[in-house]
Amino acid sequence: MKVSSAVVLAVLMIFAPSAARAQNGPTSLTATEIAAKVRSGELSSEALVTALIERAKATKNLNAFITLDEKGAIKAAREADALAKAKKWKGPLHGVPIVVKDNIHVAGLPNTAGTPALRRFVPRAHAPVVKKLIDAGAIVLGKTNMHELAFGITSNNAAFGAVGNPYEPTRIAGGSSGGTGAAIAARLVPAGLGTDTGGSVRIPSAVNGIVGLRPTLGRYPQEGITPIAHTRDTAGLMARSVADVVLLDAVISGVKGRVRPASLKGLRIGVPRKYFYDNLDAATQRLMEAALAKMKEAGIVLVQADIPDLADLNRKVSFPIALYEVTVDLPKYLKRYGIPLDFRGVAAQVASPDVKGLFDALAAGKPPSVPRKVYEQAIKVYRPKLKAAYANYFASQRVAAIVFPTTPLPAAPIGDDNETVLNDKKVPTFVTFIRNTDPGSNAGIPGLSIPIGMTQSGLPVGMELDGPAGSDRRLLAIGLALEKLFGALPAPRR
Repeated sequence: MKVSSAVVLAVLMIFAPSAARAQNGPTSLTATEIAAKVRSGELSSEALVTALIERAKATKNLNAFITLDEKGAIKAAREADALAKAKKWKGPLHGVPIVVKDNIHVAGLPNTAGTPALRRFVPRAHAPVVKKLIDAGAIVLGKTNMHELAFGITSNNAAFGAVGNPYEPTRIAGGSSGGTGAAIAARLVPAGLGTDTGGSVRIPSAVNGIVGLRPTLGRYPQEGITPIAHTRDTAGLMARSVADVVLLDAVISGVKGRVRPASLKGLRIGVPRKYFYDNLDAATQRLMEAALAKMKEAGIVLVQADIPDLADLNRKVSFPIALYEVTVDLPKYLKRYGIPLDFRGVAAQVASPDVKGLFDALAAGKPPSVPRKVYEQAIKVYRPKLKAAYANYFASQRVAAIVFPTTPLPAAPIGDDNETVLNDKKVPTFVTFIRNTDPGSNAGIPGLSIPIGMTQSGLPVGMELDGPAGSDRRLLAIGLALEKLFGALPAPRR
């Protein structure tokens, strides 16, 4: 195969010793920048895709991909370039490479959901959320690694290997969308898709120093995605800039009109310290307080008020829904897509110890299996109360959003699957990392995580904004303004 000079140049720029060149080369472009440069003729999509593939191969230690679709991506990039020469455009993402978490269907590529039982399942059609992006011109570079069956936040996957954090490969990339988070932070791709049930887009976004959006429940189509719980699951977006999330959100949602940065002067933002600010890592606390101070200096009105009964309501909704619905939704999914397995068959092949113990217990109907009565109470009584608590808070306090640390601590060491250390004490890893992201998930409201800084040891820290149901674009407008206020994080050195 003849390689063009543009391809050679792009690849060389990746490995050039200059730090500035590495920071500003084609692989560091955002999706918005790539779309503009492809359209103007300044950038060849094939050159960029080839450079990204070479970079992915050079960073195999991060284990971000389960499937890297080298041939398919280059073929699609060539087609994009040919159309561009003829001044024909598929859409606003023409020639832009993305990645897709390996529990979201991409036609012709395996959809393992990170588990051995689904290793050979190859969907025939794209999930609608993927099709919308491809129809707009996006190119799928590959399927990303994840926590097995999306049931965890470390992405330490015993079947496909642990995902490393680009800022410190011995640390977790978060989960369950860890591969997408790591790939974006490592400049292997500008943007991608994850899924979020209790924090699985926002947690890896926070610990990898990127932007992540969990949309209002129902904003994006959920067909063609390996499920946990239909009441909680949603696809979500991850990128290195809020502008990229705005761009991809517009494509998927079909909502027209430009999103402009919000005016910060006089903007009311809630700060519910009880629950969300309890027992924070010291570095996270310092960065969060510094971010709040900047917001106040910019004219934001910080409203110190708590959400009543939040912890108790969330406890009565969270696990009862997830652990009940997975035993119903996963078998329906297997049947719908002609996968010759039932729940027990999938559980029998689970490789990761933390997920294995849970799925074996669920398959046997043992604790923590949830009785139907408890599930119905969660759905009919406590979830409506949780949603009302949020709605009443936003209305009574007259705030556009609430703000809090996305996670109570930065990325934990790989291997801390059951317990990790927070403030010199051992704490349960999963429930600690999802503590702040989980309540909004159960209420079905949108949440946006943006980076606010790095610890002295070089680990990113994220801040989350949650808004009322349906306020996604308003939340993104606030995110655009705050992104300017806080500035961008440096690229990983490794």
